[in-house]
Amino acid sequence: MNILILQGPNLNLLGLKSSESNKSLTLDKLNKAIRKHVHQKDVSLKFLQTHKQFQAINFLQRNRSWADGLMIIPTSWAKYDWSIAESIQLINLPTAVIYFAPSFSFGTQKSDSIINGENVQSFNGLPIETCLSGLDHLIN
Repeated sequence: MNILILQGPNLNLLGLKSSESNKSLTLDKLNKAIRKHVHQKDVSLKFLQTHKQFQAINFLQRNRSWADGLMIIPTSWAKYDWSIAESIQLINLPTAVIYFAPSFSFGTQKSDSIINGENVQSFNGLPIETCLSGLDHLIN
């Protein structure tokens, strides 16, 4: 199974955000936990963290035939970026959309999101646990 992992704007600052609540979770630690979770499974991952809409859309379009699923942590894209939402609908992959609990949130929750569709499932909670739940949903 092949899964795309698209990480939206400012996730590279997860460590800064997590330090506000006396936590020490960085994007690198999150990605290591994701890789470790699928290590013994027949799963390949492709990661992209970007602030740029066009790079995100290119990543989705260029990898749509390779991928069996998409996990996206959209941050502000979930609220404002219709082009990315449209691309997700058009490529029509099983998709797990990840929203972080308030102490880790970048300001967008599921209730604000424009990312939806028949193949889209949303997950909300602490970053590592929520990402692993989203991955398990795609894998199983």
